[in-house]
Amino acid sequence: MSGGKPGAKSGRDEWAQWGIALVLFAVVPLLGKKYFVSMGNEILVMGLFAMGFNLLYGVTGMLSFGQAAYYGVGAYTVGLLLSKGVAPFWVALPATMAVGAALALVLGPLCIRLTGVYFTMLTLAFAEMVWGIVFKWYDFTGGDNGIQGIPMPEALHDPLRYYYFTLAVVFVSFWLIRRIVDSPFGAVLQSIRENPERAGFIGVKVRRYQLAAMVLSGVFAALAGGLFAGYQHSIHPDMLHWTKSGEVILMSILGGVSSFFGPLMGAAVIVFIEDMIGKYTEFWEIWIGGIMLAIVIFFPRGVIGTSDTWITRWRNHGKRADTAARP
Repeated sequence: MSGGKPGAKSGRDEWAQWGIALVLFAVVPLLGKKYFVSMGNEILVMGLFAMGFNLLYGVTGMLSFGQAAYYGVGAYTVGLLLSKGVAPFWVALPATMAVGAALALVLGPLCIRLTGVYFTMLTLAFAEMVWGIVFKWYDFTGGDNGIQGIPMPEALHDPLRYYYFTLAVVFVSFWLIRRIVDSPFGAVLQSIRENPERAGFIGVKVRRYQLAAMVLSGVFAALAGGLFAGYQHSIHPDMLHWTKSGEVILMSILGGVSSFFGPLMGAAVIVFIEDMIGKYTEFWEIWIGGIMLAIVIFFPRGVIGTSDTWITRWRNHGKRADTAARP
């Protein structure tokens, strides 16, 4: 999205990115290794988590350090409903979105009273409270042991089937997020990001829209958590810890918060380097830190955001050359 505005990108480039992303994920199973299917599934889940977060941060300008609470609550919704035999997976997965929205409706009005770093710290505080409840409530959540052996329906037992199921759910979610960003509602969120005071002066109910953005972001984060629980067949309290929130922030920034598919690219980069480098060396933290540092230096607007800038400059240079060559 040129100019750092989500929704301002040309239709042709947008469709190209959709097509490339869909084809790449669709052919992952053709590589012939279950390892790549597992990695692809993790990238899709974390990509959905990051893009839902970017709806709050990149579009609305609200930096939340508590998104892991919604992600983890979504995972525990699936884990508890299935392990206790309360509901089937086809009911439990949609229920994650309702639970994520409900949690955002409880925490949101308390958080949006503050702005800037105070809002960020308040979201972190509430998320840590949720993590503490899950970590200590052994009788219900399993405490630090989490929940193991989550049963799944026969149709999704095969990892390959579940991968394509995740692919379908994630890309439908991407389409919904794209529709939200391009809608008049999305335009209002972007105006709040640019100048919330001015938006309030022209009659926009800023807090109401901020709460709506938190609810939508919580919905997609919880859905991502539910998809993760279904694939891994196990969940643990670390999914709600602040480090998971930091991870999704890093994914969005590395990929580019100004680009629609930036958070997905950031998720792919981090998951890939963590899995591949950690597989071959015990000093994987040093390598990951160095690679991320290089990305920050050479891609200041994120991988896709900076690439968009380079492509735009190349096109403009080509147009100027064609104009100069004409008699």
